[in-house]
Amino acid sequence: MNDQKYDIIIFGATSFVGQIMTRYIKQQFNDNSLSWAIAGRSKEKLKKLTKEINGSEIETIVADANDENAINAMCKRTKVVVSTVGPYALYGSTLVKVCAETGTHYCDLTGEPQWIRKMQDQYENLAKKNSAWIVNCCGFDSIPSDLGVHFLQQKALKKTGQNCNKINMRVLKMKGGASGGTIASIINVLKEASRDSKLRKELKNPYSLCPPSHNFTLFQSNIKVSYDEEYKNWVAPFIMAAINSRVIHRSNALSGNSYGTDFLYEEAVLMGKGNIGKWKAHCINIGLASVMAGLIIPPTRWLLQNYILPKPGEGPSKKEQLSGEYELLFTGTTSSGTKVKCRITGDQDPGYGSTAKMLAQSAICLAKDVPKNTKGGFWTPATIMGDKLTKRLIDHAGLDFEIIEP
Repeated sequence: MNDQKYDIIIFGATSFVGQIMTRYIKQQFNDNSLSWAIAGRSKEKLKKLTKEINGSEIETIVADANDENAINAMCKRTKVVVSTVGPYALYGSTLVKVCAETGTHYCDLTGEPQWIRKMQDQYENLAKKNSAWIVNCCGFDSIPSDLGVHFLQQKALKKTGQNCNKINMRVLKMKGGASGGTIASIINVLKEASRDSKLRKELKNPYSLCPPSHNFTLFQSNIKVSYDEEYKNWVAPFIMAAINSRVIHRSNALSGNSYGTDFLYEEAVLMGKGNIGKWKAHCINIGLASVMAGLIIPPTRWLLQNYILPKPGEGPSKKEQLSGEYELLFTGTTSSGTKVKCRITGDQDPGYGSTAKMLAQSAICLAKDVPKNTKGGFWTPATIMGDKLTKRLIDHAGLDFEIIEP
């Protein structure tokens, strides 16, 4: 029997996102209504963090990502471990293994589909056996997209009696710096894929995170540059679309294909009207393709990592976090042709400030809101937390979900 002293433990509290999340939870729970601790591999850095935020009462736990004994001892002391230690393919597997073994609930902010698939294959049966809830992708990728679709489907069902079998998400506004941790994860995926033809094939499959029995009948395609008739705008690829669409298709599968076996979902960025919008869309497309190609080739990857792209642990200032924002538009179409629209907004930069709040509220939701008799396994944010998390994000994390009337 685990001695669950804490509701949550933040593992990787001294990382860039971990520090933001630690400060946020300290501010939110000064009333001691949440029992929590922070963990990481450096005792000195943990103590420095508690001193900086006047959190002398916060317990610190020393545990290295690769020290299974230390990870085991940590997990046995808490209901939920929330991890910011990435790239997860390099540093996250031991923690997922131990959580599945000990029945400890877990959430993270990974966007690494190949690693999630590997963890599902290795530990899903163990997680089910020990009633551990494993929830990946609890940051900007993929909570706004996953919960946005969940929210829109509920509204469509109430309004029309049907779910939407097609939903498009468009990024109208996004202000904030690129995440060094996300860049490091992308680099690691590309390095793995360059050596593994099986992985390259897997990364082309939008249903790669779904159970084998999903029975979906249509193949999801990715947007490049195209004209969106709905918004009368040119659109460009959205870098998060690959992971977001996988999570949403898994949500559909885990919910008994409630969105339909012919459900399609796509994401893109609105770039503007006319020739200027078209030119911007092509520039974004070429730029993304060039960066991805550059990251595959070792010499250009070295140049990009060392002189251009942000490094893990680097991020925007507090002022930049607070001045960041995003606005996402969702358009759903039912099989009868009725359209339903919603908007999701966030009040801080997506990669850091908003992500830290979403991840924190996900961990708290798992610890306090999800029924204890919920089955173990690998869940998505929408399927295990759904409306409960949506409410937390609206009440405490600066997100807003609203239906847009035609």
